[in-house]
Amino acid sequence: MFVKSRGIVLHTIKYNDAQIICHVLTEQAGSVAFMVRISRSPRAAVRHMLFQPMALLELEWNQRAAGGLRHPRAVQTATPLVSIPFHPHKAAIALFLSEFLYHATRGEDPSPGLFAYIYRSVEWLDTCRGSFANFHLVFLLRLAHFLGFEPNLPTARAGYYFDLEAGSFVPDRPPHAHFVAPEDAARLPLLMRMDYGTMHLFRFSGTERSRLLEQINAYYRLHIPDFPELKSLAVLRELFSASPQ
Repeated sequence: MFVKSRGIVLHTIKYNDAQIICHVLTEQAGSVAFMVRISRSPRAAVRHMLFQPMALLELEWNQRAAGGLRHPRAVQTATPLVSIPFHPHKAAIALFLSEFLYHATRGEDPSPGLFAYIYRSVEWLDTCRGSFANFHLVFLLRLAHFLGFEPNLPTARAGYYFDLEAGSFVPDRPPHAHFVAPEDAARLPLLMRMDYGTMHLFRFSGTERSRLLEQINAYYRLHIPDFPELKSLAVLRELFSASPQ
């Protein structure tokens, strides 16, 4: 059975001199791993150069093929990315989010809502011309809703802590080390109420933004089994600390 679906490239690794393995979040089949042949021919039905971080593709493959890896029959760009590959800050965000989503959605079944959210978010980042320094923070907090552990926003109160394990705001300091102090906890409801069109109205220093990213990352690590340290996290933190955008 051949499947045709839009997909978002999350992870690519060289398998040998002739092939790469690409992990793609697809609209129709969820998380799918592809074995892609390296070919530089412009006439090739599958060009490996299309599999860049967060690339938005249209793919066709045989879902019933034996083994865990699928072999794409045809691949083409679904929505061309016109600025992300060439803008250093956008490229850093894309690299970070592709690594983050690769671990957060591995083994994910088809989820139209999750796919549409990520796809539209990538399109917004690619076309935006204004400030987007808070994009990854807003994106990750809203992503938790689709993965089933959205922070319990109605429990938020002034002066409350945010318990990372429980996902709720609490009046007293939790009896463990996984919490956000009241000063930073007060910023989480602001971020969760933002959307991409309004997030530029909220100003954070580079230090505040870096700390919030660390706390959101810790939240995911507590709620997703075997979620690792991310190599791209330090790069993104350093880049946005140096330039507020």
